[in-house]
This record gives sequence, structure tokens and C-alpha cells, in this order.
Amino acid sequence: MSRIAIIGAGAWGTGLAIVLGRKKTHAVRIWANETDVCESITKSHVNERFLPGFTLPESVQATNDLANALEGADVVVSVMPSQHCRSLFVRMAPSLRPETIFVSCTKGLENGSLLRMTEVIADVLETRRKFAPRVGALSGPSFAKEVARGDPTAVTVASSDSELARVVQDAFNDSRFRVYTNDDVIGVELGGALKNIIAIAAGVCAGLGLGHNSAAALITRGLAEIARLTVACGGRLDTMAGLAGLGDLVLTCTGDLSRNRSVGVELGQGRRLPDIIAGMHGTVAEGVFTTKAAVGLARKKGVEMPITEQMYAILEDRKSPQQAIDELMTRAAKPEVS
Repeated sequence: MSRIAIIGAGAWGTGLAIVLGRKKTHAVRIWANETDVCESITKSHVNERFLPGFTLPESVQATNDLANALEGADVVVSVMPSQHCRSLFVRMAPSLRPETIFVSCTKGLENGSLLRMTEVIADVLETRRKFAPRVGALSGPSFAKEVARGDPTAVTVASSDSELARVVQDAFNDSRFRVYTNDDVIGVELGGALKNIIAIAAGVCAGLGLGHNSAAALITRGLAEIARLTVACGGRLDTMAGLAGLGDLVLTCTGDLSRNRSVGVELGQGRRLPDIIAGMHGTVAEGVFTTKAAVGLARKKGVEMPITEQMYAILEDRKSPQQAIDELMTRAAKPEVS
């Protein structure tokens, strides 16, 4: 029986626990930072705070103790918010082993370092434990609520280690959760992180009352600038046409369950960002944190990302959403493909 530790009991971590717990060959422990979440899962097998209404399999156990969650784990599934990835792996490091497989399911970039999550994990463990971890990234169009409900879902796991990718594919794959493999870790991680920024912009358009023309233009041009940065960082263009690129972008830009889109809707309706975040009750819209890092990475690589730059101005400088759209529409005319 495989021992699997899930670090992070938000909606996505809980959804993945339901997927993994469906297999009788897995013993799953999920670590929750919040005491009430651990108690809720232990008593009723439901995460009442972050994913109410969905029962976790009996094979899933919850704990607030990191060492307990990680004890004997063959696979560690990392599902914490991006801004907590480094600090949690520092805390986890003494309990981690070189033979363990790590699966990063966090879609974001680290502010300051501009690192992707698999790079953060590697940086911590190479520094603290002196070993290079076996790590992959799982991403794709997947709302936690729909995964928990059992809706057919397809994602991809990326790793340069083909054996790791196969093990993760086998661990997650079932009749309702299909996992493909990919060796483009850069493309898969950047696609998952950067689409959240475009999703906030899509929400802004909806909040302003704009129609389908605007949404289609935004998604298409958003994909173009995500692809430019991905290729500049060493990722592949074809990944952007796949589940972690176009698939996830369309989902988060159009789906009502998208937290990033919901933040954008409220921005478009004139609400201030601090008030929006205060009303999210502990849930996270990764795009809010990723935008600053994305702008820094784009400038470092000399890549033009006009939508991302305007979203940064809205989020950080309180620029008017309407002014941002006006500036995007009145930029110098140019070929679509160059």
C-alpha cells in the first residue's frame, strides 16, 4: 500500500484527497494548518470550511502535525498557497527522504526569487538536506468542487523523470480523473501560474459589463503573452496548446467557480482589493500574489506582457480598470504574429 501525504487542506488539497482516497491501494494523510479543518475531517470526513458537502473516503486521515503526516510517505503532494511553499518545506525538511516523490500542485510563482514551485522545493531541500528531490508538477483545468463531485477531469503531470511521471500518473489516474504525462515542467508550471492573472483580467471585463468579444480577445492575447514568457524561460510552445496552457486558461477565465475571475469581477465593479481579500475568508486567489512575480520575470527576460502589466497596475497601484482597458486598446498597432 502506498503512503501518500497531502500538505494543504484547502479545497484543492481536499479534492485531491478524495481522488487518491478512492483507490484502496493508498493510505492518505492530509495535513491541515487549521485545527477546525482537521477536526471536521476526523469527525465527519467532510472539510466543512473549504469544501463542504463532499465526503472524503475512510482511507483519508487528517492531522495538524506535519511530522505525523509525512511519516513513511512514499509520495508528498504539495498543495499549499505559493507564498507559504518555502516556509512549509523548511519546516518539513527534517522529515523528508531522498527517495520520496514530490508532486507540486500549487499554481504560482514565488515573489522575490521569481522561482516556480518545483524550483522552490528543490532549493530548500538541496540547501537544507543536501539532496536533489524527485519532483513533478501536476496542473490542468480542474475546479476542486467538480473533481470532488466526480466530474470527468483531465490534467497533466510534468517531470523530466519519466519514471516519476509514470508513478504519479498511476497513483492519481482513475475513471473520473485522467492524468497525462509531459516532460515540459517549465511550460506546465508557468501555464498554471500565469493563467490566473489573465483570469482576474477576464473577471474585470465581466465586472465592467463587457461581452463575449472582449473575453475572447483577452483569452487569446493572454495566451500569446503567456506563451512568449514560457518560451523565453525555456518551456515549449506546444505545451501552451495543452491542458496546462489553453485548457486551464479557458477554465479559469470563464468558469463561475474561479476565485481569480471572481476577484476580477469585484474589481471591475469598483470594490477595493483589500476589501475583496478580506471577504474571501481564508481562501486564496493565486493570481493576486503571482502578478508581481510575473511582471518581474517578464522584465528580467525582456518579454512584453501588456495585459499582465495592466493587471499589476490595477492590483498594486489602484489603476482604474477602464483606464487599463483603454490603454490596452490604444497601444501601437502591430501584426498579430511576429
